[in-house]
Amino acid sequence: MSGATREKVLQMSELDTNTENTAPPDLPPPTPAPEFAAASQPSYARILFLGSDGLRPGWGFAFYFVMFYLLQKALSAGLSQWDQSANGMNPRLYEALLEAAGLLAALIPAIVLTRVEKRPWGVYGLPLGRAFGKLFWLGVTWGFCGISILMFALYGLHDFDLGSFALHGTRLARFAAYWAVMFLLVGWFEEFLLRGYTQFALARGIGFWPAAIVLSTAFGLIHLANEGEHWQGLLAAAWIGLFFCLTLRRTGSLWFAVGFHAAWDWGETFVYSVPDSGMVYPRQQLLSSSLHGSSWLTGGTVGPEGSVLCFVVIALIWFVFDRAYPRVRKP
Repeated sequence: MSGATREKVLQMSELDTNTENTAPPDLPPPTPAPEFAAASQPSYARILFLGSDGLRPGWGFAFYFVMFYLLQKALSAGLSQWDQSANGMNPRLYEALLEAAGLLAALIPAIVLTRVEKRPWGVYGLPLGRAFGKLFWLGVTWGFCGISILMFALYGLHDFDLGSFALHGTRLARFAAYWAVMFLLVGWFEEFLLRGYTQFALARGIGFWPAAIVLSTAFGLIHLANEGEHWQGLLAAAWIGLFFCLTLRRTGSLWFAVGFHAAWDWGETFVYSVPDSGMVYPRQQLLSSSLHGSSWLTGGTVGPEGSVLCFVVIALIWFVFDRAYPRVRKP
């Protein structure tokens, strides 16, 4: 091989070696294929109905009340048809069944929403593990003591007379049991309707106490349906409703409020036998008692709940409860 040829071969060999040792130039990463916005973004319906923590409070609140209204209407119509087909059932039984129907209509939408929102039932105020437990019976005690303080204050001011016994024997026992069951249904129904799911949903949107004020105002206005009710009775009902919100806030459940509500109404209607939010039940009450004096002190046709003393008694109970249960358990 000639020198020129050998030199040429060496140059080509060196060129090949340099080519192998040289890294290829950096190339930009491949551009991903374009995606449609609908594939990467949540649907409009999902954005409209769902937030970061589940169903938006406004939709939950609206769904609850619409479903409650429809169920209550349907159940009331069914009871009315049953009453007509039975040629008129016992009026007291009919009233109790209406309250039970209202309670059922208040509970069913919340049961549905526990599945939709994937939340435990207890967050709506009625934890099953505490049903009719210590808090309930404490509420019963506080409620009966509260109405007793109010009635004996009126008695001490000579604006209330106990009268004499109007019921005796089995009739007394029967009506005592009837009103106990009736007002348990009333307390359970009204507390869950206005301080159960509704309080939970509205509080998520505007905060606990603003929601409590709105719903306690509604609680007062509901009493407009009662005959003999006046503005002072509406204010007193709203004031008592705010106290029930405090008990929910501090105990974490509605069982205290249910017991208090039931015992207060039972004591007022049956034991002390006076008008209850404008409603009177002659021949079904324990005593032939009477109220007399100025309406601002006795409550007039409203009953003791319309008395100025009712506000004082509830304020006193509020103060004592605030000291007895200082810890917040319901966020």
